[in-house]
Amino acid sequence: MLIRKAYKFALHVSLGQERQLLRFSGTCRFVWNRMLALQKQRLDVGDPVLRYSKAALLLPEWKRVFPWLKTDTHSQVLQQTLKSLDRALMDAFDNSSPKQFPRFKKKNGHNSFRFPQGFKLDQRNNRIFLPKLGWLRYRNSREVLGVVKNVTVSQRAGRWYVSIQTEQDAQVPVHPSGSMVGIDIGVARFATLSDGSIIAPLNSFKKHERRLAREQRSLARKVKRSNNWKKQKQKITKLHARIADVRNDFLHQSSTTISKSHAVVVLEDLTVKNMSASAKGTLAAPGRNIRQKSGLNRSILDQGWYEFRRQLEYKQRWNGGILIAVPARNTSRTCPDCGKVSADNRKTQAVFLCVSCAFSGHADLVAANNILRAGHARLACEVSGAVTPPAAGTLRTDNAGVSCVAA
Repeated sequence: MLIRKAYKFALHVSLGQERQLLRFSGTCRFVWNRMLALQKQRLDVGDPVLRYSKAALLLPEWKRVFPWLKTDTHSQVLQQTLKSLDRALMDAFDNSSPKQFPRFKKKNGHNSFRFPQGFKLDQRNNRIFLPKLGWLRYRNSREVLGVVKNVTVSQRAGRWYVSIQTEQDAQVPVHPSGSMVGIDIGVARFATLSDGSIIAPLNSFKKHERRLAREQRSLARKVKRSNNWKKQKQKITKLHARIADVRNDFLHQSSTTISKSHAVVVLEDLTVKNMSASAKGTLAAPGRNIRQKSGLNRSILDQGWYEFRRQLEYKQRWNGGILIAVPARNTSRTCPDCGKVSADNRKTQAVFLCVSCAFSGHADLVAANNILRAGHARLACEVSGAVTPPAAGTLRTDNAGVSCVAA
């Protein structure tokens, strides 16, 4: 199997090298915005967009008009910028893609550019050579494996990073474990596993919320675009980056532990975008419980449910396991003993009490076991060729097992 990995490292750059990096990102931003403006003009008059093969022919003409495009930046970096814009335009016109139409890039926004070739990686001396930039030192925290395909340089919260994408051929792995686990994702408990283990939530944003509010109030008192305003804004940007890094580290540690311990992982197929949508409503139909829903949305986004599933999915594939997503309907309302489905089974957040057979337990653990049962049913249906059950609890034949719907 072909494995693609990206290794991201922090760069150690001097003041002169940082000026060069900013110059590179500035020219790429200029080319992006100029080509995007041209594409929008063509769309406004009813002409089709220029694909990359024709758009790249305009670069020599632009270099004659703006000589610094030729002297300040590597030509292939500008070509990669046009390729990225071409892909963004095609994604915007693809009905199956949720991506929006590309936007113009701001000067103080996300700076990045890519080298498709011409680079040299010296891992022994912790440095990398980039055309027209020379040798740059990076914080070598792990070994880069595979054939390097491209290198992306980006800036985030005032620091520069290099992302090295590699490809390597590997045999299809066999997972060392044969266990299967169901996971219930929640707010009070980040993850409850069907084997009884619990992962407590980190709540990275919540821990820094008061400090962030204080820094934002300080920013509001300063004169916009002044030097102090820019310094304060940079401080807020670094705090946001800190919150994101802590959350991402927590998700990676949790997903790695689960992926290495279980060959089959079953999750609820949650639509996080819809679950975290605003409850304000409209003037004609105003929403209800807006403040409570807003707090729930912050908690959902703070814990990173979608990112957790994304990491589990590719880590299971790398380790030789699989991830199964089952419908979330009635996972916390179905009794694991008698199969009774009722909203009255769970009247509180933590306690599950069946109204039919009086079975009791922690609601999150009950949901995790129902999710695991639904995963077993999904696997059984795929093997037998039967129709997949629509509900998380599946159709039951007795208190011990589940059955598929006959095809």
